[in-house]
Amino acid sequence: MKKFLVLALSALVLIGCTKKKEVSLMNANDFNTEVNGKKVSLYTLKNGFLTMQVTNFGGRVVALWMPDYRGSFEDIVLGYENIDSYINNKGERYLGAPVGRYANRIGNGEFTLDGKKYELYKNDNGNTLHGGEFGVDRVVWNVESVTDNAIVLRTVLPDGMDGFPGNLDITMTYTLTQDNEFRVDYKAATDAPTVCNLSHHSFFNLKGVGNGNILDHEMMINGKLITVIDEKLIPTGNFVVVKDTPMDFMNSKTIGRDITKYHPQMVNGGGYDFNWVLNKRIGEMGLAASVYEPQSGRIMEVYTDQPGMQFYSGNFFDEKYKAFALETQQFPDAPNQPNFPSTVLRPGEEYHHTCIYKFSVEKPAKK
Repeated sequence: MKKFLVLALSALVLIGCTKKKEVSLMNANDFNTEVNGKKVSLYTLKNGFLTMQVTNFGGRVVALWMPDYRGSFEDIVLGYENIDSYINNKGERYLGAPVGRYANRIGNGEFTLDGKKYELYKNDNGNTLHGGEFGVDRVVWNVESVTDNAIVLRTVLPDGMDGFPGNLDITMTYTLTQDNEFRVDYKAATDAPTVCNLSHHSFFNLKGVGNGNILDHEMMINGKLITVIDEKLIPTGNFVVVKDTPMDFMNSKTIGRDITKYHPQMVNGGGYDFNWVLNKRIGEMGLAASVYEPQSGRIMEVYTDQPGMQFYSGNFFDEKYKAFALETQQFPDAPNQPNFPSTVLRPGEEYHHTCIYKFSVEKPAKK
């Protein structure tokens, strides 16, 4: 009888340990407010495999749920549970947000275009980061349309905002496709010569938020070069070959394998915080990176038409390495680097950028 009870209790424990976790949505009432007279709400998108929640304050992804190989769901992007935390910037500013009008850094917070020098808002150690004081992550986007699996957002950044020239009209579309992709499409136009470089800044942890760090995630980055940075994380205009350095992800390896190894660039970055030059032609869609989490079996692939991708390993979080960002982009500080691809946008032209995060699962191999 005692043996039977032990077996029964063991079975109950096993059932409890393997119980599937379901999607637990954020409460929309915690996101309903007004900012500068504009309505802020929370929107839920689904495609049957992915469930995503988005607020039009900053166009932010608040949560993204996906299953593991057993069908148990976890939220895999960092986010806050109420709008107040985003509005009052309680912690990491860029969680789940698009960034721009110029993603990444512009050295010394200045650039010259058509012979005119522009002084920008300096918000990062004497430089301009992700557009400056405001940027697209601090505005209330207009909701142009919403369906079950897509939302179209639009905003106009005014001429002179954070020092940038031109009224920049941006339309951004988030879509959960039938191929289990989270697709981000940008288009933008200007009424005066300007620079434009938009990106997406969700922080991912494929284990699920709060389930440990990302050091055992296995990552491949399809890039043989990075743009060299100085101690303030500003490109020097040069490139370095990643082969046989800690920055070599051409063959998949864990994020943590080489993160503490010495290299001058790793010292400057404080870990991984670099722009990889992607192995593809500018403007063509191609694979930028893939990530595999071996406990859950979750896989994320990144595709883009942009020439570069920033991999940031969460070096400056209070809880170090709790999530990572993969930001497809033009090169940082390109307005000041004549040998980088141009980021100038002129009237009559249209800026385009597509970034795709594609998700899947596979059962982990037994070890």
